[in-house]
Amino acid sequence: MGFFRKLWDKIKYGDYGEFIDDLDDDYVDAAKMEEVLLKHNEVNMHDGTQRVKYIRHCFEEAAEAAKEIDKLTYEYSLVTSYLTDMEEIDALPDKSKIEQYAKRLSDLAKERNKHRDHIYAMPEAQFNQMEQMEGDIKEACKKLQDTENYLSLIKQDLNRLEGEKHAYKYRKHELITAMQNAKGMTMICACAVLVTLVMLLVLQYGLGMDTQIGYIITIGAAAIAITWLYVRYSDSSRELKKLEKQTNRLILLQNTVKIRYVNTVNLLDYLCMKYRVSNARELQVMWEKYEVEKAERQKYKEANSECVFYEEELISELSKYNVKDPGIWIHQAEALFNPKEMVEIRHGLIVRRQKLRSQMEYNRTIANNASQEVKDLVEEYPQYAKEILQIVSEYE
Repeated sequence: MGFFRKLWDKIKYGDYGEFIDDLDDDYVDAAKMEEVLLKHNEVNMHDGTQRVKYIRHCFEEAAEAAKEIDKLTYEYSLVTSYLTDMEEIDALPDKSKIEQYAKRLSDLAKERNKHRDHIYAMPEAQFNQMEQMEGDIKEACKKLQDTENYLSLIKQDLNRLEGEKHAYKYRKHELITAMQNAKGMTMICACAVLVTLVMLLVLQYGLGMDTQIGYIITIGAAAIAITWLYVRYSDSSRELKKLEKQTNRLILLQNTVKIRYVNTVNLLDYLCMKYRVSNARELQVMWEKYEVEKAERQKYKEANSECVFYEEELISELSKYNVKDPGIWIHQAEALFNPKEMVEIRHGLIVRRQKLRSQMEYNRTIANNASQEVKDLVEEYPQYAKEILQIVSEYE
């Protein structure tokens, strides 16, 4: 089975579907599910070049959507893993030791905070967040900065493409007007020649005048005028056809950039929500503050071996069960004995998962639309079915 056939099956029925279908449909952001693919009724399917470009464009859109789904699936699995850990902890028959260690760890943390507030300026929640991200904070800063830069470039491309599109529309209007004017001038010239010939006939046969030179001048002028109008009309017609092809190519390119824009905006929104910042600069400032404060806190923590002891005991106790990442609970120990805190953390993870699911559903729709477009082409244009299926076979 070919690559793209596997791609359709994976998106519709396989691994991606399992992740996407385990949440309610209400989680999908309908505002971002708009169809952006160029429909084949907007393309001249009887033009071989446009037809081939459009079919290949459909497959390229599907490939890019599948690539995005692969990236989102990993993050989705990670968030789901955290939620699974919560379910495992909630289902434990005896949580007394865990709650004891967590309560003691939380009390020690609060006690230290009383003496530390006048020394450290960074809020505890923000410090804990940065501590959890310490291993990949540099990559996170770079990814956020790169995403912002990439979004800026995409916006520039969209503005440029929109400008070109308006320029094409304006030029198209000019060409159509020129062709209409040429037709009108041709009719005027024809009428003028006819009137002149009638006048010459009256002068020749009614008054007996020699009008041979008049005939020659009239016919010569008419030939020159009609030739000039024909050349002008032909040039405008050829340019108009060329302009229509360029417009279709521009629309295909604009659709590709729009899809990238939506995916990049979604990614940027998710990263900002994940790191709880508004932009890359804010995350960088937080990291710089964290590095300074970490050194100070480390000195303070070295004098608090009891806190270290309970951290180790809590990790050891959680490791006895099916908790995949017990170390993360050190930074949110209160949730282990405070149901309200556990509910808030769970809600945050569910919101993250909803966001991911919406992005995955969006890209699956893009891939499905591309597949359906090719099927519709085969049904609507059976005379090109053999050619279309041959192109499909190239991607299998």
